[in-house]
Formats: sequence, structure tokens, C-alpha cells
Amino acid sequence: MKRNIVIAAVTAAALIGGGTATALATTGDDQGSARQAANTRLSDDDGRDDQDGADARDDRDDDAARAASADVTASEAIASALKHTPGTAVSAELDDEDDSAKVIWKVDVLSGDNSWHSVSVDPSNGKVLGSHADDEDDTAQVRAALKGSSVTAEEAAKAAAGKGTVTSVDLDEDGKNKSWEAETHKSGGAEQDWKIDLGTGKVTADRSDDQDDADDQD
Repeated sequence: MKRNIVIAAVTAAALIGGGTATALATTGDDQGSARQAANTRLSDDDGRDDQDGADARDDRDDDAARAASADVTASEAIASALKHTPGTAVSAELDDEDDSAKVIWKVDVLSGDNSWHSVSVDPSNGKVLGSHADDEDDTAQVRAALKGSSVTAEEAAKAAAGKGTVTSVDLDEDGKNKSWEAETHKSGGAEQDWKIDLGTGKVTADRSDDQDDADDQD
């Protein structure tokens, strides 16, 4: 009778021990799965960061390629657009045409009757390729920002050209310090943003943009 009790006790202990071992094994599997999932997420995040960096480099390379392909400068493109569509040039950008391989200058012009026009200019010879009406809702802001200014978009583009090849010039009508903004590219793909004073034409580095870049890198 006592022997049977001992055997039963040993069997129970073995079962309990096996259950404990099974529980520990299961816990270990769960932890391993959690670690694997965490490593996978970290790997995915690193992959996305690498992809974001690659995309940024591709964009810079594309911008540099567009800059190198243009024989007509930003100021010349603006002059050609205004000859075709009189008014006030508010922006000019060297960009792909409808995301195609063809590169053109796109110049936004605000006419005297407050109508907007987008004028396409060939970057190889300065000829106007066409224009169409645009619907903008910031006409009043643009007029207010340019009131009393003495520097045009064409002059701002010429001023910024001393810093590199200008690929865009645009009016910053928001905030307290209104100005022209220009982006330039140098050989090798280096790009920089500049602010051009509406009254004096003085060119200064866009520090706010530099800070944004530093924040993105962090």
C-alpha cells in the first residue's frame, strides 16, 4: 500500500515537472517570437530609413540632371513667359512635364485682371510651348506681399544665379518676412535654398530650410 502511494507521488511529481517544463518551453517560445518580431520591426524600420535616404538622393540627382539639361536660365524663362502673357511672374520652376521625361520651365503669371496663367517654356531655346488658365486662391496675399516691392521674380532669379544654377524661384507671401525664395544647384548635385529681399535684392541663405534638413537627419 505504501509502495503504491510512493509510485503515485513520483508519477504526480513527474507530471507536475513535465507541465512546468512545458510551460517554461512555451514561455521561451513566446519570448523568442517577441524578440523575432521586434527584430523584424527594427529591420523594417531600417529598411524604410534606407529607402527614404535613397529617395532623397534620387530626388537630388533628378534635380541636378534637370539643372544641367537647361540652356535657358530661370530669368530668361520668366522674361519669355511675360512676353507671351503680360502680368506679374510669381514663380518659375524647372520640372518634368506631367511626370514625363521631358523637362520644361513652368512660370506662374498673375495678370492685371487677377487671372492666373501657367506658361510652359522650352528650356533649350526659351520658346513658349503653351499656357493655360489656373485657379489660385491666394491672389490677395500675393498682391499684398508685392505691394511696394521693387524686386521682380526675374531680378530675384538673376540675383540667386550667383549662387548656382537656379531651378526654381517662388514668392513666399506667408509670415512676417516676405521674400522671394530660390533653389540653386551646383555641379556635383549640391543644392541650397536662398531668400531674396523684396526691396533690396539681397541674397541670404534660407536658415529655416537648413534647420528643417537637420531635423530630418536627426
